[in-house]
Amino acid sequence: MDMTASIEIGKVSSRGQVAIPAEMRKNLNLREGEKVLFFSEGDAIVMKRVTPGSFREITEPLKEAVKKAGLKESEVTDIISRFRKSRR
Repeated sequence: MDMTASIEIGKVSSRGQVAIPAEMRKNLNLREGEKVLFFSEGDAIVMKRVTPGSFREITEPLKEAVKKAGLKESEVTDIISRFRKSRR
């Protein structure tokens, strides 16, 4: 699989959707229904294909931080829900 860098331009639909160019989907072996992670910083958005390994890599530091803070995972879910509602 060729993992060279590529640049494409797309546009955002009225529903906030952006199509991933076919060649990029092919290079990343992305199929319909697969999960992707979005990370934003400043004016940039990075999208990463989520695999079982990458999901663990992402969530382990978060789980450790929750444990260090003395929280339960269910409490974190509630905090996230409240935060999202407050931003609406």
